[in-house]
This record gives sequence, C-alpha cells and structure tokens, in this order.
Amino acid sequence: MANVRALAAQTLFQVVDKGNSLTAQLPYASQQLPPKDRALLQQMCYGVLRYLPSLEHYCQNLLDQPLRGKRRVFQFLLYVGIYQLQHMRVPAHAAVAETVNALNPLRAPGMKSLVNAVLRNFQRQQTELEASANAILVCQYNHPSWFIKKLQAAYPQDWQTILESNQQQAPMWLRVNQQQGSTAAYSAKLDKASIAHSLNSEIEDGILLTRPVDVKELPDFEQGASSVQDAAAQMAGRLLAPQDGDNILDACAAPGGKTCHILELADAKVTALDADAKRLERVTDNLNRLSLHADCVHGLADQPDDWWQGEQFDRILLDVPCSATGVIRRHPDIKWLRRAADIDELATLQAKILDNIWPLLKTGGTLVYATCSVLPDENHEQIKAFLARTDNAQHIPLHEKDNAEQPGLQLLPGTTDGFYYAKLQKQ
Repeated sequence: MANVRALAAQTLFQVVDKGNSLTAQLPYASQQLPPKDRALLQQMCYGVLRYLPSLEHYCQNLLDQPLRGKRRVFQFLLYVGIYQLQHMRVPAHAAVAETVNALNPLRAPGMKSLVNAVLRNFQRQQTELEASANAILVCQYNHPSWFIKKLQAAYPQDWQTILESNQQQAPMWLRVNQQQGSTAAYSAKLDKASIAHSLNSEIEDGILLTRPVDVKELPDFEQGASSVQDAAAQMAGRLLAPQDGDNILDACAAPGGKTCHILELADAKVTALDADAKRLERVTDNLNRLSLHADCVHGLADQPDDWWQGEQFDRILLDVPCSATGVIRRHPDIKWLRRAADIDELATLQAKILDNIWPLLKTGGTLVYATCSVLPDENHEQIKAFLARTDNAQHIPLHEKDNAEQPGLQLLPGTTDGFYYAKLQKQ
C-alpha cells in the first residue's frame, strides 16, 4: 500500500521542481491511497506549498548542503516532516517516525539517520529557527518577493492582509439553482440536514457554509439543486444580467460554473468557448448534472475567425486567462508556478482577447470582463487602456467609486475570493 508521506514528497517535487500544477498531480497521487488518507495527503501538500520559504529556510540551517539530483525528493520529505511538527496536530514522535518510515517506499533506507537527525534538530531549535525566519520578509509572509512588491505598490494599506488571507483555508460557497427553488428554500434543506451555514443579502444565489463538506452530503446536489462556486465568481452571472432569448458568449468558459449560472438565470442561447478541450469536457459534465444546454466550442478567444459563426452576441462574459493571484488560498502552487514575467505576457494576451472579441458584440450589447486576479496590470489598468483605444466602448460603473481613472470592481480575498469585474456597453 502506498505511503501518504512518500506520495506527498513526490507530488511536491513534481509541482515545485517540475512545474506541474497541484490540481493535476494531487488526483493522480490520491488514487493510490485509501479514502481515509486522501485528506491527509491534501493537507500536507497544501501546507508545504503555503509555507515553502520558511521550510526552505529551516532546512538551509539544518543541512550542511541542500539535497540535489536524485536525492531532491528527500528534501521535500523533510518539508513534509517539518510542516507536521510545526502546523499539524500529529504527535511529534509519530510525525518523525512516520516521515522516516516513508523512506522505505522511496527505496532510500540509507537516508533514515539524516532525516531523523534533521527533524529532531528542528524540534530542539524550533524557537530560534522561527525567529530567524520571521526576520526575512519572504519567510514572514511565505510569498515570492516579486509578488509581495507588486502588492505593496498596488495596496499600500492592505498588502499584509491580502498575504495573510492567502494563507487561510478558502471558504465553501454554494450557488443555489433558482430554477429548482429559492435560496431560502435550499437554506431550509441545509438546516434539515444539520449543515451550518449563513446567507448574505448581497449574494442572491449564494450560501456560505460554516465549514466545508463533501458534496455528497448536500441535499439534492446530484439532482442539480446547488453547485459549489465562490460568491465572487457568482457575481459574473448577475452582472451580465442575461435575459430570455439572448445570444450569449461565455469566453474561456471551463470548468463551466459561470456558464451554468447564466442558464439558471435565463432561457438563453449560450456558447461556451474554451481553449482546452479536456477542460471543456468538465463544462459538459456540469451542464448535464444541472440538465442545462450550451453549445460547447473548442477554440481560442483571441482567434475568433477559427470558430465564430458570424452571428453577433447580445452579451459576452470574458473571464480571461489571468495570474489567478486572487485564488492563491485555493491553489497555493500558484505562488511558485507564476513568475513576474508572466504578468506582462498575460496582460498582452488579455488585451488581444478584448480587441478581438469586441467586434463580436452587438451595438447596445454588454460585455463583462472578469479575472480572478488582484493585480492592477490585469484589471483596472487593462480596462482603462481598452477604453482609451476603443471609441465605441462605454464604461458602466459597478459602484460609487468605479470611475474612468480606476474602472471596475476589485474584490480582495476574504469572505470571497479575490476577483475583478468591469462592465462595458457597445455604443
């Protein structure tokens, strides 16, 4: 039987050193474990990625030299062991023993004395090591320095709060399918199932669970009564304000949560476009569970000539590819997979998509631009530049401070994910 700590070390090696996403690697590793161990695997992988700079700092002080080459996976096993000692409720003796035992399936019994010594020394020196890490900004906040600097420049009053929020577990929001019943009615079903939750009058379709639960516990989930979707993402459908009979494009649609929400709100003709054929299958799966229909199209949003049929759209939801820096707490690997240079490349792609999709919108039509980013380069600066070069684009304010100089609505991670929206109308 697979060893959960060994799998955690191997998964983290694939993410951090090989650049693979945790979303892709974790299911593969989980399949090798019994169900009771899968949550532990996820907890350790998420935890190490959240605290990676601190864990690296500790090992720099506890090892004569870092483990490289074929021994690199054992460096990640040390991170797993130290994370358990520092942040988990696993008894210290068990954390050390089980981490050392993970070397058996990794076929490295000769490493046991080293791993044991490093973990024991961490226990003895923990207070001093934590103090020295706290004196280093990157270790104090456990984010890459380029990202910290960007947040400091963009949010001089809030950057620390954003970084601290990114280290927390994300909340679990539900979106109630209004075709099957009201939010209040579904709330009553949750009460009956003893699932603690709260409502928010500003999120019409949303319910915030007090603690995450398996979807199998949710009343009528398989019948399409609700979906898991963060409240910030739920705003897309309401801001787009679909009407019966509309011809709507949901560009960059996968995995389909916003596509489904649009169809729950109106009897519209929806085209769900995405560049990733595999992820487009998830759109179809979500539509099927909810008994909804959209035309799923494989294509690039910046190359409409390859897929557009020539009929303009009444409304377009443009949820563009972005840095995903607003959802780091859901995907902590983003911190280590993204590079500063990526932001300029993404901003260039976003501008190209905006310019190439805009002609597909009818005169008088509405376009909602969205990202799950907190970086101005991808958000209000992107929209400000688009408005400056596009004569027939009118900015529709979403709140009282939404103006031409800083257009749109920026949400920071907290009760909801970090998200950005801007609403435009074609003149």
